[in-house]
Amino acid sequence: MTKTLPNIPIPNEVTQNLAMMFERNVQLFADKFIFCQRDKTNEYQGITWKSFYEDILNIAWNLKQAGIRKGTKVILYCPNSLNMLKAEMAIMASGAIAVPIFAYFKKNTSELLINHSDAEYIILAGPFQFNELSNNLPKIKTIWTFESLNNDTKYELRNFSDLLSQRNEQDYKLDTQAYGKEICLNMYTSGTTGVPKCVQLTHENILSQQASIHTILNVTSEDRFLSYLPWHHSFGGIFELFSALYNGATYHLESSFGKDVHTIFENWKNVHPTVFFSVPKVYQSLFELANASKEAEEAFFNSGLKFIFTAAAALPQRLSDEFEKRGINVIEGWGLTETSPCCTLTDPKLKREAGVVGMPIPGVKIRIAEDDEIQVNGPNVMVGYYKNDEANEGAFTEDGWYRTGDVGEVTENGLKLISRKDRIFKLSNGEKVIPTDLEKAIELKCHYVQYAVVAGSGEEYPVALIFPNKKLLNQPDYAISPEQGCFCPRNINEMGHCLTGCLQLANQSIGQKFAKIKSAAIIDDELSLDNNMLTPSMKVAPKNVIEKYKTHLQNLYGDNVPTDEEVYIIELEPNNNFKRCM
Repeated sequence: MTKTLPNIPIPNEVTQNLAMMFERNVQLFADKFIFCQRDKTNEYQGITWKSFYEDILNIAWNLKQAGIRKGTKVILYCPNSLNMLKAEMAIMASGAIAVPIFAYFKKNTSELLINHSDAEYIILAGPFQFNELSNNLPKIKTIWTFESLNNDTKYELRNFSDLLSQRNEQDYKLDTQAYGKEICLNMYTSGTTGVPKCVQLTHENILSQQASIHTILNVTSEDRFLSYLPWHHSFGGIFELFSALYNGATYHLESSFGKDVHTIFENWKNVHPTVFFSVPKVYQSLFELANASKEAEEAFFNSGLKFIFTAAAALPQRLSDEFEKRGINVIEGWGLTETSPCCTLTDPKLKREAGVVGMPIPGVKIRIAEDDEIQVNGPNVMVGYYKNDEANEGAFTEDGWYRTGDVGEVTENGLKLISRKDRIFKLSNGEKVIPTDLEKAIELKCHYVQYAVVAGSGEEYPVALIFPNKKLLNQPDYAISPEQGCFCPRNINEMGHCLTGCLQLANQSIGQKFAKIKSAAIIDDELSLDNNMLTPSMKVAPKNVIEKYKTHLQNLYGDNVPTDEEVYIIELEPNNNFKRCM
């Protein structure tokens, strides 16, 4: 028997297409800044809606002269920037299809995605991206670059400034006649469960979201965004970005791209953001800097800050309390690239519950199937995966609901997430284990743990592979200890002795005895994009990790297989001892 969450219709009219959104906003906000980024003198400089609109008209017209037509696909291979924003919006609002990919993909991955996309044109940032282009891109006709580059390839290379040159047709318009169901964006999933899938999204997918959440988030043209989330990913490139664009707010590009918390904090003091979208680890780091002085605290919790939004994981309660006691709302949500992405939002007036991600936004229907899978229906759901019949066959139910692959349940305050369906495994006795519960508990207990992966399919009991935060081990922070009594380890050996207690505490947070780990391996190695252990959104790819480190798993179950990495094994039963394996 399926269970359905309450749903309500969208209260606002859905704008038909992005071109119409831009035409409307340039009239409403002509002289307001749409986007700001730091210049060569390290000062934030802005561009007005009027100037931005002129630029995208020029880009769209010049793309048309280059041969781009309705439905033509253009790869965007670049980090967030003003030029990327202009290019992407011009493509999407002129009838073509934007295909953003991670700016630092290496050659093999960029070749795979570019060829799979059937794109005919590429816009890229500079020498890194150009050097990572394969010679085997048969459909590519022209490449535009933000930087001037020497070309020793077979491809036609042009400077992006050519696209900004003044159009000959002054009355040229964007594609305001586009139907809402026309595809304008192809976005690749992060690939946590295998090869990335190409999600086809429409004007209606994107704009129905904004019509739904307009009155919920209450973003206005007076708001200031400080943003680093990458635009090739749906959280940053659809939900956050269009929350700013749709409402005429000013988007300030965070100059470290989220990589340096000290720079984020300096930008924060400069911009005084009114809304901020991020993940828990960044909030934790910013809060630690805010604790340095009264001045820093006042700058961080500035009087204009209306709400913070967190995704990927719940914000720890103690951090949430710090915002809420100052009248700053903490909002969480849930969704996937395939759902454009937002499906639910929490109500900040309700007490937060672990795992609860709120009620469906207007227009979105959510139900729990008999196998506890969460299924979604609404104007936010994708058209389907591009060139992936196998994935499309399993993506939708017979009555047209999208199968999310997430497992959840209905609660009084909304949807509660349990796990990814494909992460749940059975032990040899048939008991089901939800590994994500214990992984989160381990990572929360000790911030010297960078990542934890729990495995044990078909075995008698679960075990854990643990990857340390090497930066923190090399430079321990004695002033900030995640748990009382933490020894602040300086190396793998000390961490091994120290971690036993934290693992026991993490085990205690799991109700079922069979789901507790009996041993763990601390592996002196790093998960990264380059070794395919992390996705571009910095999530662990569990299947890849389990496959690469399967010899360590064998050793945890009693074998004695030689390994390349230095490993320390913690036995939690029966002796609570610790040993080093070479």
